[in-house]
Amino acid sequence: MRVLVTTYGARGSVEPMVGLAVRLRELGAEVRVCAPPDDEFVELLAGAGIPLVPVGRPVRPMVTTVVPGSAVGLAQRAAELIAAQFGPVAAAAEGCDALVACGPLPVTAGARSVAEKLGIRYVHASHQPVILPSPHQPPPARRGRPLPPGVSDNLELWDVDARNANDMFGEMLNSHRAAIGLPPVDNVRDYAFSDQPWLATDPTLSPWPPTGLDVVQTGAWFRPDERPLPDALLSFLDAGAPPVYLGFGSTPVGAPEDVVRVAVEAIRAQGRRAIVSRGYGGLVPIDERDDCFAVGEANHQALFARVAAVVHHGSSGTTTTAARAGAPQVVIPQGADQPYWAGRVAELGIGVAHDGPTPTVASLSAALATALAPEAGARAKAVADLIRTDGATVAARRLLDGVR
Repeated sequence: MRVLVTTYGARGSVEPMVGLAVRLRELGAEVRVCAPPDDEFVELLAGAGIPLVPVGRPVRPMVTTVVPGSAVGLAQRAAELIAAQFGPVAAAAEGCDALVACGPLPVTAGARSVAEKLGIRYVHASHQPVILPSPHQPPPARRGRPLPPGVSDNLELWDVDARNANDMFGEMLNSHRAAIGLPPVDNVRDYAFSDQPWLATDPTLSPWPPTGLDVVQTGAWFRPDERPLPDALLSFLDAGAPPVYLGFGSTPVGAPEDVVRVAVEAIRAQGRRAIVSRGYGGLVPIDERDDCFAVGEANHQALFARVAAVVHHGSSGTTTTAARAGAPQVVIPQGADQPYWAGRVAELGIGVAHDGPTPTVASLSAALATALAPEAGARAKAVADLIRTDGATVAARRLLDGVR
């Protein structure tokens, strides 16, 4: 059996798909992954022993230069992503039995078109529930397409979202479909999602309420990570009480120096040391004191088990990894699905959702005091026992059983 996995995005979009690919290979499938050609993904796939088919432009320069929420250049990027699905992705899918796609709508709609043309199974995968139509939640606004004010009915808003998606991507997609002999689609979003999308999130952290959409929730997809922590980091961890981790991953933050200064001062106010993760924003400690340590790429599964709390942006991956480690969290959401995950952390009692994307020393100190209290720690450890670790295996088996 041959499976192609395609995705486009930053680390949070690629790493779970690598986790799925590893499990598929362990179950006997031949698998390759289409992903951006960034050096970090080349290294990630090589380390996992999974062939990489580089697709599109490097994603890191775009993430770090595009103004959040801006639609400038969106049409060009969408056209490139759609063309890539009908080009190198389609070539990689030749001879495959199944195609699993994750990422922006131009990627998934194009990928399903390729699967349709080849007559192979297609699965849409999502690592965030907020993009799936549901009467229980409104859709996220698309870049340059704000939702109409004064409309509170979620289903009506999802209808607006479908029309926006058609306006933004319909003509691009259908021109490529026509070129390979496929008929046009009149609902790009729902076509990409299919009748049975997969939701790769943990059911305790992210319960999916029943809807008219037949969502398959598999659990989160973890990449097996047995890498030891760097010696210098281990020495820092061993030199005192568990520190507080600070990191925003691939999410850009305004004025990174100010964010680090505020965070480190708030961490010190709690009598704690700090680990500062550089991430895409290039965060660095504010001074030379020995109570702060800067870290680059590292095994978060191992690191989060050694910290007192995790202060982060609220991506699905970081939230789930911290919850799995039993580490209390302070989530400072910057956008996208991050407010959702911040809310779930607060609702579960495993940490604090910071009010707004720009903390002050006072606001973050208060949030940390709550997260570092014994009650939050005990609750985080209790929830950790409920987090599923077999999501990628469940998904891999389901995929292979459905194709055989």
